[in-house]
Amino acid sequence: MPAIPTQVLTVTELTRKIRALLENNFPSVWVEGEVSDLRTPSSGHMYFNLKDANAQLAAVLFRNAASSVNFKLKDGLRVLAFGDISVYEKHGQYQIIVRQLVPKGIGELQLAFERLKQQLAKEGLFDPARKKPIPALPQCIGLVTSPTGAAIRDFLNIIGRRFPNVHIIINPVRVQGEGAAQEIADAIDQFNALHASHALALDVLVVTRGGGSLEDLWAFNEEIIARALARSKIPTISAVGHEIDFTIADFVADLRAPTPSAAAELVVKAKDEFAARMREYQRRLEKDLRLQVGEARHRLMTLATSYVFRQPAELTRQYQQQVDDLRHRLTHATASALNGQRVRLETAGEKFKLLSPQAQVSSWKQRLEANSQRFDGASSRLLREIGHRLRQASTKLNLLSPKSTLERGYSITRTAEGRIVKTVKTVKVGDQIRTLVADGEFGSVVS
Repeated sequence: MPAIPTQVLTVTELTRKIRALLENNFPSVWVEGEVSDLRTPSSGHMYFNLKDANAQLAAVLFRNAASSVNFKLKDGLRVLAFGDISVYEKHGQYQIIVRQLVPKGIGELQLAFERLKQQLAKEGLFDPARKKPIPALPQCIGLVTSPTGAAIRDFLNIIGRRFPNVHIIINPVRVQGEGAAQEIADAIDQFNALHASHALALDVLVVTRGGGSLEDLWAFNEEIIARALARSKIPTISAVGHEIDFTIADFVADLRAPTPSAAAELVVKAKDEFAARMREYQRRLEKDLRLQVGEARHRLMTLATSYVFRQPAELTRQYQQQVDDLRHRLTHATASALNGQRVRLETAGEKFKLLSPQAQVSSWKQRLEANSQRFDGASSRLLREIGHRLRQASTKLNLLSPKSTLERGYSITRTAEGRIVKTVKTVKVGDQIRTLVADGEFGSVVS
């Protein structure tokens, strides 16, 4: 039996080490397998196994990722699952956390579509902020499509019916098969080069073809077309397939039309609509002009009938009278102002006399004499009060002095060391003591 080591892992610790090992060494992977034991609890998550002839793998599709699955998941369906390898610690079971799920029947084309879509989305090619607005009434449209397909016939018929004055320049290309993607991308670049050199003024660029299978539409899922649409300086419209078909070109273009016919309807409004709108603008403009002319006529009539035009001489006389009135008011105001200044000057003279040096010295002399008298009186009163207090204090001191006490018949006895004898316990027989009386002192011996 092997010896027990000093460090023993718990089940949890071992499971977590295995989990870390798997997660660190297995990046996100694509796994193909058949769905079995599908469980869909009320939480919205999906739990199932992916299996083949020899093994099975537990899988979890959490609710957020499950919401993007656009087909019904069921047992027995072969799928391609993309996700991360992890370990469910509670059961000690390794599993795949699925982030994307596609049916196996779609095959490698769908897988390539999803990979490119994710890549371009991360680069920001689908960002609405970079998309250019489509002009309301383009005069010249560049069309990239097959010259023999149904798409071009539908597009031209609708444009001709709605607004035949629009110019359409067609750059014919193949829309499926080997090399089609390169031709479409080159056509987009050619139109942009002509536009940049001012050789051809294009307002919008339409890339279109009719419906078909995933394989038929695959050219529009190529990266080369996506890049060409993204770098186009001309606003672009993608109209590929039917309404249910989506291609990479649809996501990158400035506007996606569900069909070629819808693209024609989106790119130009019907001529009748523009004519009706122009008639409405004309009606509103005429109405506004009539209103402004009426207002101008009213203002002119008001001015023509105003007082200034009817009685110009009377207006002049009124202004003259106003001038005389203002002159009188100015004369009166000037005289009043001068009189006020004179009064203020006289008042200032009187104040100046009061503030002259002689007046100031006389005032100070009077104040000094009055203060001297008050000082002499206060000094006399203070001296009398201090003498009275001193006599009272002297009387109290005499009453409390030891000499007065001795004169009343009392005496003070001290030991030879000078201590006052207050009790008989202080001395003993044979001690010499001295007694102080009013007229002297004498010594004695305790017996």
